[in-house]
Amino acid sequence: MRYFRPTSLIDALAIRRDHAVTVLAGGTDVYPAAATRRAWGDPSHPDILDISGVAELRGIADEGDHWRIGALATWTDLIRADLPPLLDGLKAAGRAVGGVQIQNRGTLVGNACTASPAGDGIPNLLALDAVVALPGREVAAQDFFTGYRATAVGPHDLVTAIRIPKRPGRGRFEKLGARRYLVISIAMTGLAVETDPAGRIVQARIAVGACAAVARRLPALEADLAGVPLAEAPGLVAEPHLAGLSPIDDVRASAAYRLAAARTLVADALAGLAGSPAARAA
Repeated sequence: MRYFRPTSLIDALAIRRDHAVTVLAGGTDVYPAAATRRAWGDPSHPDILDISGVAELRGIADEGDHWRIGALATWTDLIRADLPPLLDGLKAAGRAVGGVQIQNRGTLVGNACTASPAGDGIPNLLALDAVVALPGREVAAQDFFTGYRATAVGPHDLVTAIRIPKRPGRGRFEKLGARRYLVISIAMTGLAVETDPAGRIVQARIAVGACAAVARRLPALEADLAGVPLAEAPGLVAEPHLAGLSPIDDVRASAAYRLAAARTLVADALAGLAGSPAARAA
């Protein structure tokens, strides 16, 4: 195994271009993956590109019309950052990612690049219309996640940041697991909702994770909620709105349970934004 640790983005990109490497940021996904390979009898170690020394990839910044979350910004950085209510859901997802030790090391960009169907940050990125920045191009979050643990990142690409457009509204995140913390999601949802002064929904962007190979927006529900008082929105979430989801049966839950849970979580998230008791729709 070869180990590279550049200190500039130019050098990191050159290494990425010239070598077949696994990119390492926080390491919270890379090391467990290596342990899994060993458990299955594969002792090989891929070459590593450790980007933790590239200062250009750190930090969270206000860049005018968007927020920039660098590739090395940790979940703890995100939780502690002074960000508007629109990003409250993303912060809540950060608090649900593992324990404090994982939050101190793991990164939002790493979570996105792993592209697990149960990645807690991903529904929020879809709901926020986030954009993934790579050298020379940008990819909308909606197009970035291409399949099960698959993304639009090419063999020579390196994600440098995630950009989130500044918009009015508030964000919300709800997650269901076998216990409250330190657990993989059974189902989850990320929302971003803008309302007018009368409390009616101007725009709702709603995504569900862990219920398909990739997290998915709910466009039919988003359309049906336009113009509806936010306080009434939880009761409008119906099974047909989940038609784009395709959950599986596994050790954590059945497909039917995941669908019911997703419906409940979306209603609960809307109720939370409205400030009313959680609505149980499932």
